[in-house]
Amino acid sequence: MAQFYSAKRRVTTRQIITVNVSDLDPFGQGVARHNGKALFIPGALPGEQVEVTITDDKRHFAQAKVKRRLNESPQRVVPACPHFGVCGGCQQQHASIELQQQAKSRALARMMGTRDHPALVNEIISASPWGYRRRARLGLNFQPKSQTLQMGFRKSQDRELVNIHHCPVLVPQLEALLEPLRECLSALKGVRRLGHVELVFADNGPLMVLRHLDALDDDDRKKLEHFSHSFGVALYLAPDGETLIALGDDEPCYHSDGLRLTFSPRDFIQVNDGVNQQMVARAIEWLNIQPGDRVLDLFCGMGNFTLPLATRAASVVGVEGVAALVAKGEDNAQCNSLKNVTFFHENLEDDVTRQPWAARGFDKILLDPARAGAPGVMQHVIALAPTSVVYVSCNPSTLARDSEALLAAGYQLRQLAMLDMFPHTGHLESMALFERN
Repeated sequence: MAQFYSAKRRVTTRQIITVNVSDLDPFGQGVARHNGKALFIPGALPGEQVEVTITDDKRHFAQAKVKRRLNESPQRVVPACPHFGVCGGCQQQHASIELQQQAKSRALARMMGTRDHPALVNEIISASPWGYRRRARLGLNFQPKSQTLQMGFRKSQDRELVNIHHCPVLVPQLEALLEPLRECLSALKGVRRLGHVELVFADNGPLMVLRHLDALDDDDRKKLEHFSHSFGVALYLAPDGETLIALGDDEPCYHSDGLRLTFSPRDFIQVNDGVNQQMVARAIEWLNIQPGDRVLDLFCGMGNFTLPLATRAASVVGVEGVAALVAKGEDNAQCNSLKNVTFFHENLEDDVTRQPWAARGFDKILLDPARAGAPGVMQHVIALAPTSVVYVSCNPSTLARDSEALLAAGYQLRQLAMLDMFPHTGHLESMALFERN
């Protein structure tokens, strides 16, 4: 008779080890060393000695979980949000804002230099660390058992919603809408078929975009319109991924360098207005725009940089890959009576140097690409041979990669700034000035 051997499952206990935390990474994790590897510890801060268990042991690094803190860093602070630690929106509210900014600046310096010779971060551009976020998308989920509507953000590394009642990183005008908005949406007959709600604070007031999966009946529309009038919120309905129905006439707007820019609720705008204003001013300063300069703005969007540049230069060309943003840029130029700026809709991966508008060349270039960076664009920038290039980045790793092409072509890194666009989070944004020798 055949016999099958079944080994007993080996029972192991996770070993508790004691480590000294020496650094904070941009994502709010403490960094220690163990067995010659970097050990990343969520919730731990530099200067703290902690007892931890290793949760994930990779070849070159490991992850660990705090069991007990043996001392407390003087830079540890009490999180301002009651949802911190559960909500996935913020990762660093337990660290002082000074420590957060220092950690991000060190990470940027390492990425833009080498381990032995980090780059110099000349400046940290920041605004208020609280009440800064002027845009937020909140998930909606009706719970049949409790007959209640959940409204909030996702948990960290989880699809489950955290029911948000407070959010101190939202601008106060949006945070004040959370509870009345929840009450309004909960009262709708179509509450079971809501997707999400997006809140935006424009300079001319708040707006909301409601994604609903089924058609709203007249009663539900009246409830939403009553909420809109009662709280001064411009209302937009989104029955599908493409359609946007405005239940009002005012177009949202914001200001960049004193210019008024209108936008659609779905258009990209910088979330942190205070940092955006400083970022635009610093780009103009670094490029040292002169009245005779011809300037190129790549990935220009609706003109956040393009239009302020045009108030100082002889002419500015804005190039964007999204046709709707090009049209919006043209409208914004016209509304601000700027006649020396031209927008073009182009595939920026193509050789833009062959376009007729590039024939005269450019004195200075600014680019503000998405997270993927601009690897297909850098050789075209170099071919245009500007004296100065400002690169605005939302991903330091792609900035470091793309800057290698400029450095190899004889440009030098002259200025580097860390943009604290998203305090209390792991997002690290930056801008750099390169000048030709």
